[in-house]
Amino acid sequence: MKYTFSFLCILFLINSSTSQTKIIDQDTKYPVSYATISFGDGQGLFADDDGLFVFTKKLYKDVDSLFISSLGYKDLALATANLPKVIEMQVDINKLDEVIVTAKIDRKFKAETIKPYLDDDYYKCWLPTIESEIAIFFPNGNEKLKKITSVLFPITLESRDWEKRKRSNADKRKFSTLFKVKFYKNDKGVPGDVMTYTNIVFRATEKNGDEFELDVSKHDLFIPEDGFFVSLQVLGYTDQNGKLLPNKKYKEIKGRIGMVKIPTNFRPLLPFTDQIDAHNTFIKRVFISGNTWVQFKKGNGIESSLLKTNLNNYGVGINYNQYKDE
Repeated sequence: MKYTFSFLCILFLINSSTSQTKIIDQDTKYPVSYATISFGDGQGLFADDDGLFVFTKKLYKDVDSLFISSLGYKDLALATANLPKVIEMQVDINKLDEVIVTAKIDRKFKAETIKPYLDDDYYKCWLPTIESEIAIFFPNGNEKLKKITSVLFPITLESRDWEKRKRSNADKRKFSTLFKVKFYKNDKGVPGDVMTYTNIVFRATEKNGDEFELDVSKHDLFIPEDGFFVSLQVLGYTDQNGKLLPNKKYKEIKGRIGMVKIPTNFRPLLPFTDQIDAHNTFIKRVFISGNTWVQFKKGNGIESSLLKTNLNNYGVGINYNQYKDE
């Protein structure tokens, strides 16, 4: 597989120089998992579950500053010159205080489902890159208390043999990709504050089929009165054990004006749909500090072939418990 070959190349670079850096909590000394490491030019990468990431001048020759962020921590800026082997991050108490602890609900409920929109047409799919985060809005249909139990992410599998792509029994391209999921409150129609500071990640492979169901019942996520957003963000490919690989997250192509950086597309593909009337999908670039959310809609300055055919939404589904009145 291509990403396995890339990983072997990265390992060679790692072994040829001392390059791993670890991010930890300043107080507990525990790893800060899946922290975002942004470069000044809008590129970046992620730490793994142990807070480790790989940075060398061989990989990123023109980067002189790193900007590190993670849910619940204060942002940090560092020069790449003499980068320390261990980076400590401070907990942001003000942000943690925003989280509301909800008591356990012990009463009768009805299980409800909003079905995802599945599609195996490659030409109707978003090609995920780690520089983009996609958020989908779910309105609250009534005043009843509702708890989210799982999220249903549609994915599209690719056939190894293009000529056999329309056959249901075609051999599928293998992948093992790690995703990060966030839940946001609705802030006047755009994603606002997070609903939980817990890191929620999952690994998808071709064995999951055309839908991945993520169980979030243990996080006690209750749907706010004015709805919520759930977002999806690619962290990168993993090894067979689910460990995030230290891939380089963009390709360099020589052009007439010099080297051009092209974001790497990761599998699986994410099918978009034209079957939703509202424009519920928003996107943002995660490696740009202070970057704002943009509604995935014509006229908003987004270059995408999907919009030309009115494929405006990533059709995520959810399961939730709607509690009966006491």
